[in-house]
Amino acid sequence: MRKSSWGEYGAVKLQHLRIPRERVGSLIGRKGETRKLIEKETGVELRIDSAEGEVEIDYRRCTDPSMALVAVDIVKAIGRGFSPKNALLLINDDYLLEVIDIRDYVGKKPNHVIRLRSRIIGSNGKTRKLIEDLTDTHISVYGNTVSIIGGSEQMTVCIRAVDLLLSGSEHSTVYHFLEKHRAVIKIAGMGFD
Repeated sequence: MRKSSWGEYGAVKLQHLRIPRERVGSLIGRKGETRKLIEKETGVELRIDSAEGEVEIDYRRCTDPSMALVAVDIVKAIGRGFSPKNALLLINDDYLLEVIDIRDYVGKKPNHVIRLRSRIIGSNGKTRKLIEDLTDTHISVYGNTVSIIGGSEQMTVCIRAVDLLLSGSEHSTVYHFLEKHRAVIKIAGMGFD
């Protein structure tokens, strides 16, 4: 039987993650406030190795197993550059995390990754901000990834917009796509289906 990152051979008790060392401070927070808030809201226990960026999520005392998955997503989100405030939105059932690896579009050449990161961010952050505003999502471009936090309807449109940009579509094409889907997003945000 294969050992899972979720613990020993099927006895699901621990999850091990690695986040960038420079993001460990954001995960811990001032005087441990962020870590304590994550533990309180999800019922897990976080053990963080600041030197290595290793995070162990222990959910043996967690009363809601789905909260263990939420805690994993919160840690991943903070590791991918989101503020703790935005990452903690994942506690709500309506919010999801999606991480898109830019290297899936251009390979591992750093210059190509930087070029695509720039396409998503735009001049002075204009493109990222516009996508966030039109889709009611939060976007973090960090390292080799573009990460998104949002509701399911909003997420679908946002992922498509990011995919279009990463695939080489003109910014104007993406903006037109977003404007076209804006009404659908607004209706979904009001709870109408």
